[in-house]
Parts: sequence; C-alpha cells; structure tokens
Amino acid sequence: MKEIHFYFDFISPYAWLAFQAMPKALEGIDHRVTYHPVLFGALLKHHGQLGPAELPGKRDWTYRQVLWLAQQQGTELKMPASHPFNSLALLRMAVAASENGQPNRYVVETIFKHVWCDGLEATDVGRMENLQKHLSSQPARAGKFKDPQSSETKQLLQQGTDSAIAQGLFGVPSMVVDGEIFWGQDALPMLRAYLKGHPWFETSEWRDVGQLPVGIRRTPDQAPVKN
Repeated sequence: MKEIHFYFDFISPYAWLAFQAMPKALEGIDHRVTYHPVLFGALLKHHGQLGPAELPGKRDWTYRQVLWLAQQQGTELKMPASHPFNSLALLRMAVAASENGQPNRYVVETIFKHVWCDGLEATDVGRMENLQKHLSSQPARAGKFKDPQSSETKQLLQQGTDSAIAQGLFGVPSMVVDGEIFWGQDALPMLRAYLKGHPWFETSEWRDVGQLPVGIRRTPDQAPVKN
C-alpha cells in the first residue's frame, strides 16, 4: 500500500477540488492518504512569491478557472464572500481536531465545505464558533479537541509547514509519495500513472530534467541578469 501525503491550505480552491477528486482519480489503487494542513502564505514567503489571488489578472482567471473545473468534475464550489482571507484559524482548528497535527478526512472535508460550499465569509466569528462546536462534539473527538490557540496546536501547524518547506513544496495542493512531489489538482492523472508503475517515471525526462541549466535569473525588483 502506498501512502500519499496530501498538503493543503483551506484558502486554496484547487486544494478543495483535488481533495474531492482524489478518491475517484485513484480508484482501484491500494493507497492511504495522510492529510497535512500547512500555511500556504509561509510557503510563498519562503520562495519569495505572491499567491495567484494577489495578482489582479491572475486572480480573475483563477476564480473563473476553478468555477469551470468544479462544474466539469461535479464538485460543489461557491466563492466565499471575500477571498483571499486569513486561513490561519481554520488550519489551527483542523490541527486541534487531530492527535498529531494530521486530521482525518471528515475533519478536512467539513472545514473545506465551510469555506467553499456556502458562499459566506470563511472567517466570520459566528460561523467559526459553530464550526468549532461541531468538530469538537463529534464522537471520535469528544473530550480530545485541543484548544486551537494553544501552544501545542500552533507548534504542530508550524512543524507541518516547516516540514513541507524542507521537502521542497512550493504550493498547494501537493501530493507527496515516495518522496516525489505532485503539485496541483491537475496532477492527479500523473499521480495515478506513477502509482500504477508507469515506466516513464524511470526515464531521464522525469529524473533529470531539473538539472537543466538556468539561462537567465531575475528578481521582481531587478532587471534580468544573464548567467
């Protein structure tokens, strides 16, 4: 059985789409999924990037595309009342509902639906309180729900995010198996092929393409610099 590590942030509509599509995409393959909440903003900061919703033209395209993709794959998706938003409290809630910072699928799905299925403010105080009450009252969690603001919860989320960065993750959703990274909702067919043992993953096109020399480098505040 292959273990797939699914790294996500509730802020990402692509993560919601991938979460919903994964069971069907990997149907018939013996696997287990472990869920890892991570702070997408920390990944972006580490790599010196802006998120797609922080660039005006890309923001518009992203929203149109995810709504189209949701329609195509039959996944409910309603844009929240505002986006992007601060997802930290939602991530901590997911961690608080877990033993070791890795929430189960029910917890992850419940919070994703809170964000992407109601068309309301994701971080509205009243809605957040109701969400926490619901999660903490589940039979499997009764008496075990941590304080989302506790040092333990914060540390577990930080450790999960640091681990993602250490593995080279740069975006969400990311699926990691055998140390290999598959990024994005559109990588699910590729992940399936890998799990099925497709021979292409033994070729230099997969193994060595990252060694391609860089012809030019630039930073946002500098003109291009040739190597």
